[in-house]
Amino acid sequence: MLERAPLFPHVIELNHQAQRRFTCSAYLIYDDQQWTLFDIGYEDAVDDCIELIRQMDFPFSKCATLIASHADVDHIQGLSKAKQILKTTVTSHPLAACHLESGDKLATFAEITAQDIHFEMPEVEVENRVVDGDVIKVGSLELEVWHTPGHTAGQLSLRMGDLLFSGDNIFRDGCVGAIDAHHGSSIPDFIASLNRILASDVEWLLPSHGPAFRKDDALIFSTIERLEGYLHMADFGTCAIDWPLMDTWEQELVDRKRPE
Repeated sequence: MLERAPLFPHVIELNHQAQRRFTCSAYLIYDDQQWTLFDIGYEDAVDDCIELIRQMDFPFSKCATLIASHADVDHIQGLSKAKQILKTTVTSHPLAACHLESGDKLATFAEITAQDIHFEMPEVEVENRVVDGDVIKVGSLELEVWHTPGHTAGQLSLRMGDLLFSGDNIFRDGCVGAIDAHHGSSIPDFIASLNRILASDVEWLLPSHGPAFRKDDALIFSTIERLEGYLHMADFGTCAIDWPLMDTWEQELVDRKRPE
């Protein structure tokens, strides 16, 4: 049996356990009755994930469910394979479930032709659809479901005590999950989700990429301010709500203002 190296009580992050990066941040949440996995990553990481779980002596039969933070290929491509091995269920937000069940390559970022990105996106049935305020029970543990859209419409965060499994909302360096119109990103929703995290009394954020970190209000506030600026920048196309330069230009046209 491999000695377990919990990141927090009842929480093992698989990359931290393995002492190497081989998938997205994948959190195994457990007590002595059941366990679950929050995200798993690409399909080619499944064998390593499953072997690590086996070596830590977590019985496959005690897997309560597999939870998807959201329907991006780098988080969930391996769900179908892992589900078959573990003989368990899949849990996600309804807005993510539709993409998981259809295997939608565009909505999941599995297909980005302009960048020559082409991944398979295996379809997987989602037995459990959860929404904001629901509670996912894993043995004696309770995971409070937060719907935190912005990066995607169907992104979930999970609160367990003073821990928040925070998905792609914010990372330790202040970056956030990709903002992309084709992906269904919403900057106003992103800001609302970050404000919710900022206003909460959670102490630790466990993101879906990179290391867990202590909640830093100044960092979150700075990120919100940056995203508020994005709302008025052409860089973000239809994800922005306006482009002030166009209003200025219209007045300059009326005034026949010449270049300066």
